[in-house]
Amino acid sequence: MAKGERRARRPTNGRQPLPPPLPPGERTVGQLVAEALRLYGRRFWPSLALGVGPAAAGVGLAFIPGLAQLAFALTAGALLVTASYVGACLLAAEAPLSTGRIPAVAAAGVLMLLPVPFLASLFIFPAVAWLALLGFAVPAIVLEGRGFRAAFRRSLELARADYVHALGGLATLVLTGLLTATVLFFLLRGQGEATLNGAAFLSVLVISPLLFLGAALLYFDQVARVERPRTRVSRRWRS
Repeated sequence: MAKGERRARRPTNGRQPLPPPLPPGERTVGQLVAEALRLYGRRFWPSLALGVGPAAAGVGLAFIPGLAQLAFALTAGALLVTASYVGACLLAAEAPLSTGRIPAVAAAGVLMLLPVPFLASLFIFPAVAWLALLGFAVPAIVLEGRGFRAAFRRSLELARADYVHALGGLATLVLTGLLTATVLFFLLRGQGEATLNGAAFLSVLVISPLLFLGAALLYFDQVARVERPRTRVSRRWRS
């Protein structure tokens, strides 16, 4: 082979092409975060809108004293977070929302988030472990059309398919979001470009969509892991 021909076959930018992403049933936690970032970039403005509700709820909590703060978090705050999660599921699936499912998904979201403030006050990990078990109830209603009770049974089924992946994926998303939002908050405060509440609002607005999009993609990972054993059995039977 001539030297010029070998030279022509080399990439001009010196970079090797990235390997294709693994399918959801084999996706690692790192690839889950990478796919969430890719979805965020591909659908930037709709994804950014997912952070408006949680950011507004976070700022609102700062002005509410005492027990009223907890009541707000468990009602309006939970509904705003659920709405963002629903939006992320629809973005990930590229599907419309059936209005008939709104009451069920709202009730499921509030029930799912009900113990989270208490669990998070102990340590963040128990709250993440709880959501890794029951957090799939929301997409089960939105994307599968399940009823209220059936959605929680489905969530447990999906969690059991690979709970280590569900827990690890959600924990990684939460920790990544918390650390990035904290850095962004202090960066904004250090530059003097925003007030305290403004910096908090902007940091949650920009970073929280990553958590919702990642959780939506995690649902598809778990669905693929539920279906994978059935596919293997079916193939063995046909052979």
